[in-house]
This record gives sequence, structure tokens and C-alpha cells, in this order.
Amino acid sequence: MPQPPAFADILAARELLAGYLPATPMWSYPVLDAVTGATVHVKHENVQPVGAFKVRGGLTLLSGLTPAQRARGLVTYSTGNHAQSLAYACAAFGASCTVVMPETVPEAKARAARALGADVVLHGPDMGAAQEWAEKLAADGDRHLVSPGDTPALLAGVGTLYLEIFEARPDLDAVVVPVGSGTGAAAACLVAAELAPNCRVIAVQSSAAPAAHDSWRDGVCVRRPNRTTVEGLATGRGFTLPQHVLRSGLADFHLVSDTQIAAAQRLLASHAHTLAEGAGAAALAAVLARPQEFTGQRVAVVCSGGNASTADIAALGEGAAPVLGE
Repeated sequence: MPQPPAFADILAARELLAGYLPATPMWSYPVLDAVTGATVHVKHENVQPVGAFKVRGGLTLLSGLTPAQRARGLVTYSTGNHAQSLAYACAAFGASCTVVMPETVPEAKARAARALGADVVLHGPDMGAAQEWAEKLAADGDRHLVSPGDTPALLAGVGTLYLEIFEARPDLDAVVVPVGSGTGAAAACLVAAELAPNCRVIAVQSSAAPAAHDSWRDGVCVRRPNRTTVEGLATGRGFTLPQHVLRSGLADFHLVSDTQIAAAQRLLASHAHTLAEGAGAAALAAVLARPQEFTGQRVAVVCSGGNASTADIAALGEGAAPVLGE
């Protein structure tokens, strides 16, 4: 297993990223606070240049590669935001990028990666099949294979957003983080241990794709059916590196339904002026689902991305009140 980054690596990533990305805003919204019963600080990673937090990791990774490694080109697998992150970073550093996506991925996701310069290959019905094909392409072409979950540099880059959160709000009671591969939650654990040891780091995943949750609960990486419609959370297995960190640093791990996530998307749009993709609304969905756990507390929720699909946008007008529990 690759070693997790040290806190010093996250600090170094911040210095590097300062030349590429400004700090993202974190706002609270009185109407949102009234609905949740908590003081909710929304960390707006949806305003990143690729619309999601993962760009921090992509740039950190590319900056640490040698010119020879960049010249070989990179291959990865993704359902969307990781693909755009790596494509963006490869373009910034002049490296070629191939992304393998499941054939079921929305066309808009593939189009966005291509627009950033990636060669997009559609293969297989799910992320497992996409991973296998990416591994074959990398081996056949002697290219650098990038795991979206088990790459320390990606985790170090993502950690910079938690430096911003905890330095702005060192008095937080909890930070709630959406989980696909788990790099975001793992990075939150590493930074909280240094800057906010009394703050609970809570992960959240769709109950329709609970592989990371079950891996954490069982203490070993497992595979689970992946039936969620939320692309950013659509992983069918646990990843070794983030799970290693989560086992010692995570306070709790919640599951929410896709229906609850959709309700949180509508609430962010109506009460926080924020277009969030499903993964970006999952943290708020967890707060809404457990009011007894968060009422009266200071909570940061990570809006990890704003790459909402056309179906997501069309659904924003459906329903009224958020779903508080199912």
C-alpha cells in the first residue's frame, strides 16, 4: 500500500497550488441554518475551474512528476470529476491524458473531459471494467497509471481545502465530507488531526453504492453493488489508501439515499444560491437526515462539485421540502 501523505506534504501542496488556484469561499446562509437547526458553513468547491475539488489533487500530482514521467503520458479511470481534474492538470503541464469511462457515463461528462484535452475511451458497464481497461492501456503503452483513490499526491492536494476550512473556522464541531473513493474524507482526517482535533470528521455516501462505507465498517476493502445515480459517488469498491486513514481518523460514516441527496440539491439551489451536483449535495443531505446529531452545532459541509447533469437541473423544480429521513 502506498504511504499516506504527511501533514507537511499537504502544506507543500498549498504552496504549489497558490500559483494555480485561489482559495474557494465558505459561506453560511441564514435560511439554510433555519432549516437545518445548525450553523452550516458551505465550502464551495463547486467554483473550481473544473467545477469540483479534485483539481487540487490533479495539479499536485502533475507538479511532482518528472519531465520523463509526464512525457510518457497518463492513464486513469473515472466517472467524471477526476477525469476533468487530471485532464486539466495534464494540459497545464503539457502531458497527454487518457481517461477510461464506463459506457454508461453521461455524454456531458465525457464531453467535458475531451474539451480539456483528454482522450476519452468508453469501456464496460461500470468502474470496475473501466479500471481493468485503463490498466491494460497503461501497461501496453508504458504510460503512468493514476488510481483515483490510491495515489498519495491526489490526497495531499485535496487536503489543501481542509487547511482553508479549519484555518477559517477552527471552532467547528463537525465537517461532513462526501465519499466516492474516499480521498476527501481521508484528507479531512489528516488535517483535522493537526488543526482541529476536537472536530468530528463524518463521511457520507449513497446507500445505493455503499462500498466505502462497508469497507470502513468491516475494516477491510470490499466490493458492493453500485446502483446510485449520483456519478460522483458511483464507486463499487473501497480504496486501500484512504481506507487506511479513515479507520483511525473518521468519527462516523453515514449513508443517505439518492432521494435525500436530490432534496439537498434543491435546498442548496433555493436556500444557498448554489448549483450542486449530487455528490456536492450529499454532505448537506447527511445533516438533514440526522437533525438530532447536528442541531445547535457548527458544521462545515463540503459542496464538492457543481457539475450537475441536465437531469439534475431539470429536477430542481420538483418537490418542495427537503426529505429529513427515510
